[in-house]
Amino acid sequence: MDLFRTSLLAANLVAAAIAPAWAGATTLTTAHGPVEIVRTPETVLTFDIGTLDTLDALEVAVAGVPDPILLPTLAHLQESGLPKIGTLFEPDFEQVFALHPDLIIIGARSAGQMDPLSKIAPTVDLTLPLDDLENAVVTQTRELSALFGKEEKGAELTAHLQDSLQTLRALVEGKGRALIVLTNGPKISAYGRGSRFGWIHDSLGVAPAIEDLEVSTHGEAVSFEFLHETNPDWLIVLDRGAAIGADSQSAQATLDNELVASTTAMQKGQVIYLNAADVYVATTGIRSFQRTVDQFLTAFGG
Repeated sequence: MDLFRTSLLAANLVAAAIAPAWAGATTLTTAHGPVEIVRTPETVLTFDIGTLDTLDALEVAVAGVPDPILLPTLAHLQESGLPKIGTLFEPDFEQVFALHPDLIIIGARSAGQMDPLSKIAPTVDLTLPLDDLENAVVTQTRELSALFGKEEKGAELTAHLQDSLQTLRALVEGKGRALIVLTNGPKISAYGRGSRFGWIHDSLGVAPAIEDLEVSTHGEAVSFEFLHETNPDWLIVLDRGAAIGADSQSAQATLDNELVASTTAMQKGQVIYLNAADVYVATTGIRSFQRTVDQFLTAFGG
């Protein structure tokens, strides 16, 4: 039967069998437009860690996992004996084919694999826009929960996230300006509105310390002098090395500098070292997003 009904993807998505569509067809919002799925998939693979986080939160089983997953809270899947289906970037096509999936999910890092994976099984790109992260994550969680008959769990997860965000936005108001920095060994990049991590300002309500940062996937390379001159009230830190398991200089070591130490953020102890994998690897997962919000709630006194 046809798993999908969509004019946009009909040329690429081939169904495995022919049978009547079930009554509760579900529409998924994808990077290529809406896709209607007309039956519940039974053998699911995802190369997107944010989606894997959400599926696991919804208690939806997958038939295989990427290797490495990089998200410590999903270590149970890494160690479960499930088949390894490739990396976040490069599928193991033979293994994917051998598992006979009836739905493959890609996103972000794996988005470029749409065409080859679509030749194996119906494939959807669930890459989410980051400019309205709350709405994107809530919508995707609700759609996936409907697809797999987990509506009650989905409603619980999304309600908790939305309540937490409402509380956080009230807490951060008037609490000062923040600068988001990513360390990569000894290197430092800063991020502002509209950037990869700009949702921290836009969705969480944290005021930016500077408005004219370069909008770039990799941020704007900055110096210790820049941090000193910007003098943020809050410093929000991501450690790329920690996120990807690299043996590199830690963010704490990189920022152990007299110029940085003199900033208001350091002087007041207002430095938030975010769980790097949650933000860098699994930004759009319902639980990873919730954990990030919880970190901010703790830091701002919630």
